[in-house]
Amino acid sequence: MLRHKAYEMPHLHHDVAYRSDGIFLDGNGTGASWTELVLLRRCLARGAAATAASVLLCVAAVLYNDWLLQFFVTTGLPQTSSYVSETFAADQPYRLLFGTVELACAAMVIAGATLAARSASWGPALAGWGAVAAFGGCSVLDVLLPMACAPSVEHGCPPDNIQHTTTSGLVEFILFASMALFGLAARRSGHGPPGSAAGRWAPFLMPVSMASAIATVGPYLGHPGGQGIAQRIHLVSVAAWFILLAVEARYARPLSRRQDGASGQGRDGVQEVSAAIRRLSPLPDAHPDDRHGRLPDGE
Repeated sequence: MLRHKAYEMPHLHHDVAYRSDGIFLDGNGTGASWTELVLLRRCLARGAAATAASVLLCVAAVLYNDWLLQFFVTTGLPQTSSYVSETFAADQPYRLLFGTVELACAAMVIAGATLAARSASWGPALAGWGAVAAFGGCSVLDVLLPMACAPSVEHGCPPDNIQHTTTSGLVEFILFASMALFGLAARRSGHGPPGSAAGRWAPFLMPVSMASAIATVGPYLGHPGGQGIAQRIHLVSVAAWFILLAVEARYARPLSRRQDGASGQGRDGVQEVSAAIRRLSPLPDAHPDDRHGRLPDGE
């Protein structure tokens, strides 16, 4: 016996007839169980979220290097010996421009990490995405608590603004924590699933990023000079990390967390949807008119 019901799913706008045995028939006479339809819908949603997260993180990689704007905007700050944070110091003329770019970057990092975490399995990988989101949150504080002045061009301006130094330190700590967590996740899963770029490359990128960050502390130790170059190298390394995270988000497994452990394979959203569609097998028709849930004449 066939009954008819309009079943709506994103990107699947077909009328679906379902039988009393729990099998659904779409307009093409294709059969699928309720579980398969729910899985298909979930995969579509998670695939879209993974793509959005990847795009957001790629844009954030560009915005995080807003020091490149100094080639087009005359800030008066020397690239070789000034911190990038000086561009949005409280007394700088372009603080609104650079501060807005920094906040936009932080918002994209938070949004991208939140979307990517939907497909992350429990454990270090999920904690890693949490650290990336926290990185964005501390970056917001870094802008809201700016330096009072620009020490590279203002004599008597101290480089160690306690509030800004604290938030900057938190940003760096959480950055390296995220790298360590993704590296641990990759190690636990045998170098990660195919496409797990962040976990595989974290052990190589982390020393470069950490060394360049340490090289920026000269002014705090009474030995200024070259900190601008070191910090800009560090920012490029962070941009590379965002790109790796974008690849990680794009190829994350879109299964539920309970299914992740049993799947054993890393498949992106498109591949998982294709697998679900392939499971939809044609069902024999008792009558040509049964395809849309209409009973044969005389019944």
